[in-house]
Amino acid sequence: MAAAESSPLTTHVLNTGDGIPGAKMALSLHRLDSQLMIWTMLNVGTTNEDGRCSVLISREAFTPGMYKLRFETGAYWESLDQTCFYPYVEVVFTISDPDQRFHLPLLMSRFSYSTYRGS
Repeated sequence: MAAAESSPLTTHVLNTGDGIPGAKMALSLHRLDSQLMIWTMLNVGTTNEDGRCSVLISREAFTPGMYKLRFETGAYWESLDQTCFYPYVEVVFTISDPDQRFHLPLLMSRFSYSTYRGS
């Protein structure tokens, strides 16, 4: 996989309920096959101790299309001996210009989440 500096897509998970990074959270990246209308898994990863995952896809593989980042929030909260309302979070987004950099943070608590497009 490409070095983190050249990865066009990154994410960062913040546990806003406890005020800490969302460390060691499993996640996966998928792309929609627009002809078959099915999701194809491209990569899996885990956030680091700072809640970041910087190597999701190489610049060469990052093409225009619809993508999905799936965060395994249920397993994360279980690892903290806590329950949650959302067993996973899927963020679906469209890439029209893959030459740009995209940063998709997930801000979450046990009962809510939000996201936005950063750079």
